[in-house]
Amino acid sequence: MIYFLISGAIDNIDPHGTKDINKPIPWVIIITIFAPIAVGLMIFGYYALKGEYDHLPENSSEV
Repeated sequence: MIYFLISGAIDNIDPHGTKDINKPIPWVIIITIFAPIAVGLMIFGYYALKGEYDHLPENSSEV
C-alpha cells in the first residue's frame, strides 16, 4: 500500500496543475501520516500470526 501511495503521488504531482491533488504538500502530509500506521499494522499482523495474542493476561499478576 505504501508503494502504491508513493507511486500515485509521483504520478499526480504536477507543477503546472491547478487542483490540490497536483500539489506535493497534501501528498507529503498523507504519506507521513499513513506510513507509520501501515508499519504498525504490519507489526501487529506479524505478532498475531505468531500467536502472541492467543492468551491474554486475566489479572495483573500475569503481566
